Amino acid sequence: MNADLGKVSKGQGCSVSGCSSNAVRSVSKETAAKAGLSTQGEGRRVYVCDTHYKALKKARRREERLERMRWGP
Repeated sequence: MNADLGKVSKGQGCSVSGCSSNAVRSVSKETAAKAGLSTQGEGRRVYVCDTHYKALKKARRREERLERMRWGP
């Protein structure tokens, strides 16, 4: 079985505008937009480098914390 099936393992670049690093993860375009990342390209998936993935995780964590606060005491 071939282990190099995904675009990330084949050397896909980061989809964030102005970044030229190699991607380490792929996320949905909607998730990237919620995090405030301006992406380029078409399709459902965008590819992010390590730096932008860290920013994406921070934004997601902040959103989840706010959502949990609405649940109750």
